[in-house]
Amino acid sequence: MEAAFTEKDSYARHFVPKDYLETYYSFDPAKEDERALIVFCLKALHKAFHSGGLKGDTLIDIGSGPTIYQYLSACESFREVIATDYTDQNREEMQRWLRKEPGAFDWSPLVKYVCGLEGDRGKWAQKEEKVRRTVNLKCDVTQPNPLAPLSLPPADCLLSVLCLEGACKDLPTFRSALKNISSLLKPGGHLVLLTILEETFYMVGQRQFSCLYLDQKSLEAAVKEAGFDIERLEVAGLNDVGTLHDAKEMCALVARKH
Repeated sequence: MEAAFTEKDSYARHFVPKDYLETYYSFDPAKEDERALIVFCLKALHKAFHSGGLKGDTLIDIGSGPTIYQYLSACESFREVIATDYTDQNREEMQRWLRKEPGAFDWSPLVKYVCGLEGDRGKWAQKEEKVRRTVNLKCDVTQPNPLAPLSLPPADCLLSVLCLEGACKDLPTFRSALKNISSLLKPGGHLVLLTILEETFYMVGQRQFSCLYLDQKSLEAAVKEAGFDIERLEVAGLNDVGTLHDAKEMCALVARKH
């Protein structure tokens, strides 16, 4: 049975960033199945920004959550990275790391991993400093202008990782959200989208959060309907991790706006 949809106000009240980070981003080699999802994300982002050559002046990340790993490859390719999220506590958790505050989450194992993909694990401290130039704003993907009341110049690249499937209650809302965020991207710009497939829930601490059940066909159709041509797409299976989540696959795609 599908989980009841988690409304955005429930995220604002009940989502605990520390629990989320400790559950999904500890990068513990002993937890191979849990680690597989983040390794897929890091490699896919490396392929898009380092190997794939996406670059420009401005990248906007939609639904950043409390995480910074999604910028570890992109920070080398874009002059300005703008993080966005709906909940205050996620933006505050990210700010703790950006400002080097005591108690901030330790991202260094993931930073070193990405530096290894790039061929130089020793430059991890310099990469962290690049990422710390990130700007952090509020967004709501269900609104026509997700960054309202702000109005930014169209970006060269949109990034969204593990966001829309949590924010959207059904497929029409998902399609609408893709069109909303596409308004932030200049024609010819690229969308880098990493999405969970065939998942209905995930756990943060003892609380369950819903996830929109998406299959690859529905995802591709929604991206095309939002005005994009898909240039690259990769899907990988995920192992069963018991009661943590029920995701079956992970998808990474790069698409170009008409």
